[in-house]
Amino acid sequence: MKTKMILFVIAGCLMVAENSTGQFNIGNKIINATNNRINKKVDQGINKGLDDITKKKNTSTKDSIKTPETNNYINKQAGSNTPPLATYSKYDFIPGEKVIYYEDFSQDAVGDFPALWNTNGSAEVVTTNLYPGNWVKFSMRNSIWTDELLKLPDNYTIEFDVIPIKGEEGGMVGYAFRLLQSTNIKAFDHGTVPGKSGFLFDCEYFGRAGYRTYINGNEGEGLGLTGSKDEQATYQKENQKYHIAVWVQKSRVRLYQNETKMFDLPKAFPVTSVKFDRIRFEDGAAMVSNIRIAVGAPDTRNKLLTEGKLVTYGIYFDVNKDVVKPESYGTLSDISKVLNEVPEVKVKIVGHTDSDGPDVANLDLSKRRASAVREELVKSFGVNPDRLVTDGMGESQPIAPNDSPVNKALNRRVEFIKI
Repeated sequence: MKTKMILFVIAGCLMVAENSTGQFNIGNKIINATNNRINKKVDQGINKGLDDITKKKNTSTKDSIKTPETNNYINKQAGSNTPPLATYSKYDFIPGEKVIYYEDFSQDAVGDFPALWNTNGSAEVVTTNLYPGNWVKFSMRNSIWTDELLKLPDNYTIEFDVIPIKGEEGGMVGYAFRLLQSTNIKAFDHGTVPGKSGFLFDCEYFGRAGYRTYINGNEGEGLGLTGSKDEQATYQKENQKYHIAVWVQKSRVRLYQNETKMFDLPKAFPVTSVKFDRIRFEDGAAMVSNIRIAVGAPDTRNKLLTEGKLVTYGIYFDVNKDVVKPESYGTLSDISKVLNEVPEVKVKIVGHTDSDGPDVANLDLSKRRASAVREELVKSFGVNPDRLVTDGMGESQPIAPNDSPVNKALNRRVEFIKI
């Protein structure tokens, strides 16, 4: 069979050679090469080589982000998947128990300034062909901020996705994120230390991350902190997406970038008068989306063992995907500790979605996501698979109307039910 196949390939190549107008004698070359390969018995090697060529061809294609309004492109090598859950083994971030704010700019038209934000400069909603959803793109030395004041308790978490891009100068210029206690609740707070107090996360033009804390007035004198993470591995790069998470617990502030804990400030704000009420992005060029604020420290053990039901928003998936994202590590680790410490407990893992998309597709997605969570608990955290069953409810059991980004975020959840 192999000999017949080889002769068939030779005959085809000779026909091509006959019709060729070049001087290169491809027919003889193929015959000689084929004879040598037969003598060396490398038929399987030929097949493997062809397979390798195909793989290289398929992986050589590059994807890009395009913002149609500005014709800006962000190039990225295709196939560069998110890191595996294992790389987040020291990631202890656990989001708040309940989502109180969510902004993905889905209610805004592409090309417009986002309706629920304000600015002393300009920005616009854009889409990309690499990352799903709407993004706010800004490139300026001004600011964009949440128009309505936020009501934040002592314990809460803030998360967002950000992509540094080129600025007006033609290269990456960095950006800043500020958590602010406003002085002027209706407009822009000016100055390098604006508002009554603030926490600043700053990405410099070459990618290094830094922070600054301040409390204005006499009570804050001498309490300000500054620092940076001077490790090349953590430097942000132009056109790459980063997940930033800020965890505030009274006076303590922790900040994470992807799988890395960047800063841990146990006494960042040691006075009780500090009450942040606004977030803003400023002084640079970036695209921002998926801003989520959640409140309350999760009591995993009590919810699961005593109350019999744990609702979590700390297990992440991409849109319409069932692969557990690495940022879920802290939440899954917390749940697995309870399960492994109490081996007699069995739980049902139930996935839920919002109402976007067809009912049947959402039901299927919720079931697949629940199964993916079970697989990670077993594979990455050693939970006995016999203790875990899964199900999915799709959009059939909402806990809020599907009429706003924050309510949809409340409905996208994973529940652990004691059985």
